[in-house]
Amino acid sequence: MTIKIFRNFSEIATLKPAHEKDGRNLKPSDLGIIKNASIVYDQEQILWVGPDSEFPQEYADIQAIDASGKSCVPEIVDSHTHVVFGGDRASEYSMRLNGATYEEIAAAGGGILNSMTGTNELSRTELLKLAQQRIKTIASYGVGTIEVKSGYGLNFEKEYELTHIIHDLKNICRPDVQIINTFMAAHAIPKDYASSYLYMKEVVLPLLDRMAEEQIIDCVDIFHEQNYFSEEDVISLFERANRLNIPVKIHADEFNDNKGAILATRYQALSADHLLATGADGIEALKNSNTVATLLPGTGLFLGKTQANARAFLDAGVKVAIASDYNPGSCHCDNVLMIASLAAPMYKMNMAELWCAITLNASHALGIRNQGALIPGLRPRFTVFNTDSIDRVTYNWGKNLAI
Repeated sequence: MTIKIFRNFSEIATLKPAHEKDGRNLKPSDLGIIKNASIVYDQEQILWVGPDSEFPQEYADIQAIDASGKSCVPEIVDSHTHVVFGGDRASEYSMRLNGATYEEIAAAGGGILNSMTGTNELSRTELLKLAQQRIKTIASYGVGTIEVKSGYGLNFEKEYELTHIIHDLKNICRPDVQIINTFMAAHAIPKDYASSYLYMKEVVLPLLDRMAEEQIIDCVDIFHEQNYFSEEDVISLFERANRLNIPVKIHADEFNDNKGAILATRYQALSADHLLATGADGIEALKNSNTVATLLPGTGLFLGKTQANARAFLDAGVKVAIASDYNPGSCHCDNVLMIASLAAPMYKMNMAELWCAITLNASHALGIRNQGALIPGLRPRFTVFNTDSIDRVTYNWGKNLAI
């Protein structure tokens, strides 16, 4: 197997201490910074990482890439996106700034059902092309793993198509970009259905069974919220997914404390996402679980909502990730690194908490346990920046320094 080497990085943030602490209760030193560092790896794993002054003689004769003046972190992961969609909802953003609420916009024909219309109007080829362009842009920021959800088709045939589009993206983008295919037909309830129960019975659960037979989905997700999907809906979906051995995730406690975080831990969900309204009992449940709390600060900013109480999650010892929630309606921003950099002072996060949230813990939120830190034995997935310090990466909001 071919061995590759980068030598003389100005610094590498290994996150080795953060990995040893399972991404919890992090101090700034848990970044595991090594100055004047080098890394040796093959296709499968990291073989060595450390100060260049200690570079192993066994690799000395292998041609290396000079990384002088550059810095390196574990691969950036965006663990929550909705990049496959058609249509545009710019007018809704203006409505919101003019005083309309998310619920009022939805009642007026906007929201997810608006994107459903735009998505159903486009062909598979058109949707795939748009999604490829979006992923290319996201990857240019240094993001190497992207979770992509279905959920804007909202009928059996189109949701089936969207899931296959995401599968196509997975094959097209590998190995440079790793796509995680999340089935989220339970995103909203089309007007054709009198209740969430009927939509679950006629579309979501039968389609999940079919997708399981084809073995192309990685996770299952659902929007648990008033006027969307109930606790009973979540339980029926999660129990079906558990029988099919498919991991689950949940959009939880976004507008109200519906105890979605607690429900997530009960079913050992990979992650509970949003959590703007999660109470102390939900935080306690997450603390005592392996479910990652995935915060989506861009959504709170875009909707003008009060942000999640990130410090409460972090201080309790919850595993916290940050993702973009890139979508057409509630966060039309595709840059998770910029979002995390903006959120960190608002969340009162230290640097280790910030970087862990978009690398190690974000990987774990997708069930990926063999990346997220730069230590021997883990996969060699990392992001390189054209600057001598990662301090400058988070300092320069929106400036793309990735190579």
